[in-house]
Amino acid sequence: MKTMHKTTKLPLIVKIAAGVPAIFLAVFLFAFFSNPGEETAAAPDGFAAGNPPEAGLYTAGALAMLPPGHQHIAGMPADPDREAFVDNYWRWILGEAGIPEQMTRDIIASILESPAFIMELLALLQENYYTFLLVDKQHALPLDYSPDDLVPLTAGGSFGITRNDLSLRRSAAASLEEMAAAALADGVRLIAASTYRSAARQAEIFAWQVRTFGLETAERQSARPGHSEHQLGTAVDFYPIHDNFAYTAASRWLVQNAGSFGWTLSYPDGYEHVTGYRFEPWHYRYVGRPLAAFINTYFGGIPQFALQFIKVWQEHALL
Repeated sequence: MKTMHKTTKLPLIVKIAAGVPAIFLAVFLFAFFSNPGEETAAAPDGFAAGNPPEAGLYTAGALAMLPPGHQHIAGMPADPDREAFVDNYWRWILGEAGIPEQMTRDIIASILESPAFIMELLALLQENYYTFLLVDKQHALPLDYSPDDLVPLTAGGSFGITRNDLSLRRSAAASLEEMAAAALADGVRLIAASTYRSAARQAEIFAWQVRTFGLETAERQSARPGHSEHQLGTAVDFYPIHDNFAYTAASRWLVQNAGSFGWTLSYPDGYEHVTGYRFEPWHYRYVGRPLAAFINTYFGGIPQFALQFIKVWQEHALL
């Protein structure tokens, strides 16, 4: 069967958004330094819990971008009204993304204290779209989507393989080799058991899961076609694909070190209500070092929270 190398329709929006930050930041800086008091006098009342701002101006989102009381910004003094505006803006964005209350408070506190969160966020959107693309039970790839830079994984490198038909995106494959070499230096050998899957292959796996375990169990541990991170070409299931993987040296090493190489655990223990899937200690996704650090620093190491936030922020940042 001929493989269609298409880009999903979703990334069109993502790519547009990824090009926005530089312009957006310029708009922000202009708005921030020009009559800031006049721009934000009535801003705090422009947000209701769970509702978007009424103004719909580019400067509305822009004015919430940097910490209002940051003393080193042109010597501008703290402004309680501006602080309330920033708090309300980000609380709305984070609320729309389903971010827990304490995590929301911590992120807002970070934003009010330093521009680091926002600058890191803008930088992330300059990375390849597939690193931050949300693929889950609610957000699907087109069924004919296939990465155009898949490379085969071969034996003889730092990691092992269980089959000869495994492949990943080029960047993910390079990172896997780098990570596996570091693990091997620590006496741990990583073994890849499952990588890229087409939607057609995912349909076969899901159907088998339903036949074998029933629909309810299948939904907890297998994605429907189009809804699998494996289709992105950036996910790896490490061997063995079993709950006992959590107790292996490979799992312990990955938990401690994967983030340093740009990999994150997609379905952590205790977060089935968030991810939609039960704990899968073997399933890691390559998101790149910047996003992995962003996830670990601000989102408690839970990729689902960060990816939901990025998606919502892209949709509403310019309101």
